[in-house]
Amino acid sequence: MLLAIAALLLLAFSATQQKEPDFYTFKVVNIRGKLVSLEKYRGSVSLVVNVASECGYTDSHYKALQQLQRDLGPYHFNVLAFPCNQFGQQEPDTNKEIESFARKTYGASFPMFSKIAVSGAGAIPAFKYLIDSTGEEPTWNFWKYLVDPNGKVVKAWDSTVSVEEIRPYVTELVRKIILKKKDEL
Repeated sequence: MLLAIAALLLLAFSATQQKEPDFYTFKVVNIRGKLVSLEKYRGSVSLVVNVASECGYTDSHYKALQQLQRDLGPYHFNVLAFPCNQFGQQEPDTNKEIESFARKTYGASFPMFSKIAVSGAGAIPAFKYLIDSTGEEPTWNFWKYLVDPNGKVVKAWDSTVSVEEIRPYVTELVRKIILKKKDEL
């Protein structure tokens, strides 16, 4: 009887010690084919975007995303770009071609990941988490999800919302990180 109670207590304790999943608990494949943990972005703000090279939103979004990365990153903020070919077949190239296009055309310095599915049954677990957290599933390219430093999803925006409209939300979260670090000094 005592052994059964001890086993139950141990189970209860281990269950409470298991970390609740958040965006940074997932692993994904980067644009060069290497499995990476999103844990490396914990402590910073992330704007997760499904990108496409041949979309009507490509030019304006890539330029604005790179400017946001330049202005706020990489210590407190990162754009995390996930190429996707689900909508209008507007990301048909290979990962190598996608990376070359983004880096050469827009000077993209933000992290890029392998081409994936972002919606439906084939969506990768990290995007399923974003969708489940917001109730917002991408229906086109350049959907944007704002993730706080603890991996919780703050808000989602569709393709029609410009990066400039989102900037105040991102800036406020980054400001909170900087103020917290300043208070810790």
